[in-house]
Amino acid sequence: MLHLQYQHELIEAGCDEAGRGCLAGPVFAAAVILPPKFKLKLLNDSKQVSEKLRFELRDVIEKKALAWAVAEVDHLEIDQINILNASFLAMHRAVAKLAIEPQLLLIDGNRFNAYKGIPHQCIIGGDAKYLNIAAASILAKTYRDDHMQKLAAEYPEYDWQKNKGYPTKKHRDTIVRIGASPYHRRSFRVTDPQISIF
Repeated sequence: MLHLQYQHELIEAGCDEAGRGCLAGPVFAAAVILPPKFKLKLLNDSKQVSEKLRFELRDVIEKKALAWAVAEVDHLEIDQINILNASFLAMHRAVAKLAIEPQLLLIDGNRFNAYKGIPHQCIIGGDAKYLNIAAASILAKTYRDDHMQKLAAEYPEYDWQKNKGYPTKKHRDTIVRIGASPYHRRSFRVTDPQISIF
């Protein structure tokens, strides 16, 4: 069972990102504030549930959350500021869009850049420990998947409708064979860590 809250005094938002390890497309992030006594039996880290269930969970989260928001940082910004800072920026943008201002941010991971003086707590594996982070992981993942489906219609040869931009063998081989699309991250290495084809 995932915990509802990290503490009980402050309004807390769970934050998570999706797409950090991809070769193409944006990184997405979400921030979610859940109500007291919130329950959702099947809610878990987005990587632990099926694609169909993720979208079903998204509908419930959006209806029941006190506040939620999703934001992105595109591939051009990722190349300019690096993927770690882009992940933090995406979370900042999501928090900024929340209709309720949180008093504590729960961050999935071990690092974060503070946002506007709001206290934060980094939690390794937080999306499998706290419901609000798990909810953020579901939103970030599903909205990013939707986005990559749209990009796949422009560039079907990269198989983004299936790999969502992640470095599968087919995806990497296609880049080596035909080159990169305008949506690929130029700062990412495609094959051997010592060799970049961009």
